[in-house]
Amino acid sequence: MSDVGGLTAMTPPRDVTALKASADHAVATASADLIRLSETLHAHPETAWQEHRAARWVGEALATAGFRVTAPYLGLETALLAEAGSGPVIIGIMAEYDALPGLGHACGHNLIAASAVGAGLALAPLADELGITVRVYGTPAEEGGGGKIELLEAGAFADLALAMMVHPAPVDVAEARPFAVSHSHIAYDGVSAHAAAYPDQGVNANDAFLVAQVALGLLRQQLPADTRVHGIQTLGGFAPNAIPERTEGRWYVRANSLAELAVLEERVNRCFEAGALATGATLTITPESRPYAEFRTDATALAAYRANAVARGRIFADPEVAGRMNRASTDMGNVSQIVPAIHPYIGVDSLPYGNHQKEFAAACVGPAAEKALLDAAVLMAWTVIDVVSTTPQKELS
Repeated sequence: MSDVGGLTAMTPPRDVTALKASADHAVATASADLIRLSETLHAHPETAWQEHRAARWVGEALATAGFRVTAPYLGLETALLAEAGSGPVIIGIMAEYDALPGLGHACGHNLIAASAVGAGLALAPLADELGITVRVYGTPAEEGGGGKIELLEAGAFADLALAMMVHPAPVDVAEARPFAVSHSHIAYDGVSAHAAAYPDQGVNANDAFLVAQVALGLLRQQLPADTRVHGIQTLGGFAPNAIPERTEGRWYVRANSLAELAVLEERVNRCFEAGALATGATLTITPESRPYAEFRTDATALAAYRANAVARGRIFADPEVAGRMNRASTDMGNVSQIVPAIHPYIGVDSLPYGNHQKEFAAACVGPAAEKALLDAAVLMAWTVIDVVSTTPQKELS
């Protein structure tokens, strides 16, 4: 018996082999369109909250296949919901499509979106037989904006029996173990003055940032090994002979859980406060989104995915390699806190390069990426078929 979705009665016997063959055939039939969608997204990257074309292209692909598409969705201009079937067991497949500033699709969200569409196309014809409703969600702003958290707070996802997505990576990793993370905008306001003639009349906001970064560098010596503190300065002044009156930056803090993150953030914020105290500048810390939570993996669905991936010929990385990639943070962690969820990684054969490098962006198109896309779509569909066919049926808790 599985706890997926809190289901309570066994399903009738099904020909799982035939259902999986049907899903495989559906993805193969749509493969050219799915690859074209991925390549189009890759060639036209849009950053968080700006994914207007991406959302439209994903929605059109699903509407053409007969899905009921709602876009915009829950007040978010670049979010969408596409549904097929009407069964009581509701399956949610997440499509991410935002890119990274300056790096394009260096996290492979073009593949995530296309594989989500592919899984939806594979499951839709089987929805009545499986007793499911298939939902594909277009979820904006994963790269720091927390689109899924915004959707959660607007009422999405709570009735799902299972939420899932597959994320590109250098290698295959079955279980996601991401950090919880906070994203903050840091600003110091000082007073501008001529740096040579009237330096005593200035309050140097750039010095405030420098003091803070030195403090953070020293703090890292006392931090647990399984935490991360990192960021960039985005504004540091405009002219060497003008004391900077404003500086800005973006900083991330990561820990194993939201509870640990809250404690770590206090220590990090004191470093930023030190910059203000030392220089007299005014500090403003503004959250860029709600914190991303750690991930809670559903064991039953993960076991099904792992077995299906092996049957498909995928090879999972050894623990040392896997232990690096699966620490990346995701707003899918927040979804996993309220419904059963999985977030496996699928390899695009990019080593020695990894996510958030320009070389990884290049690896997210081409033969290896295409195979990962199609395999991910099939594996999500197969996992749903296994979970629904072998676990309690049709009564959500």
